[in-house]
Amino acid sequence: MQVLADGVTIAIGHNVWSFGLDVIMYIVIAAIVGVIAEMIVGWRVPFGIIGAIIAGVIGVWLMTKVINITGIGDFYLFGVPILRGLIGAIILIGLWHLVTAGFGSRRRRYRAA
Repeated sequence: MQVLADGVTIAIGHNVWSFGLDVIMYIVIAAIVGVIAEMIVGWRVPFGIIGAIIAGVIGVWLMTKVINITGIGDFYLFGVPILRGLIGAIILIGLWHLVTAGFGSRRRRYRAA
């Protein structure tokens, strides 16, 4: 009999963090949404894939908890709204570019190889 884990538990000293499968899938889907949003916008966020994950997570949160648009049919994968997350990540990456574009260093445009 094979038993699969339902999550990950990390213990450091007296601190214990437990991440279930839902949180892990949320992060994986946020990473995919963040990378797709970078490709659509054409600009990369700092910190590579970590920045894309952060943009995806904040984008999903932005479009589900802060800005609630009704009437949009959405696709859900493991409870994560894909279309709203993509829209939120695109907005976040676009705002990031607008804020940082004028401060000296130019970011590279994203070019798929």
